[in-house]
Amino acid sequence: MDEPFGAVLFDRDGTLIRDVPYNGDPARVTPMPGAREALRTLRAHGLRTGVVSNQSGIGRGLLTESQVGAVNARVEELLGRFGTWQICPHLPGDGCACRKPAPGLVFAACEALHVDPRRVVVVGDIGADVRAAEAAGAVAVLVPTPVTRPDEVADATRTAPDLATAIEMIL
Repeated sequence: MDEPFGAVLFDRDGTLIRDVPYNGDPARVTPMPGAREALRTLRAHGLRTGVVSNQSGIGRGLLTESQVGAVNARVEELLGRFGTWQICPHLPGDGCACRKPAPGLVFAACEALHVDPRRVVVVGDIGADVRAAEAAGAVAVLVPTPVTRPDEVADATRTAPDLATAIEMIL
């Protein structure tokens, strides 16, 4: 990663905040260890930040868009403002272009941040995050959690044990 990056996009659940399945309650938002510091460091270096998140709970009727918005607002209260939020509300079988591992969310975030995908890093905790980044021409960094499958770790070009290490790799 020699050329300077213009932006870093993050998966939300399991990467920035603890994954609470289909969470519509802002009170249940808890940052991942090191998330505040990682974002503070990136922003101090002038990198733009954004979030790309599959939220199929909307399509499943388990969450409303306003509940997801309230959770996202709480994330920003705890972690600071992001330059863009790109959310896919669709179900896995809908065949949309935005649901990760498709690159649509990454492309939309790059457009919103006015940065070429080749100058973007996507940080996530599962293979779909990595594949979406790669399909968009961005760089991916996988930060595994207990839900990350061993084959996803093996297939990832870049892995980091935690967000702080991921940020060191990016900078």
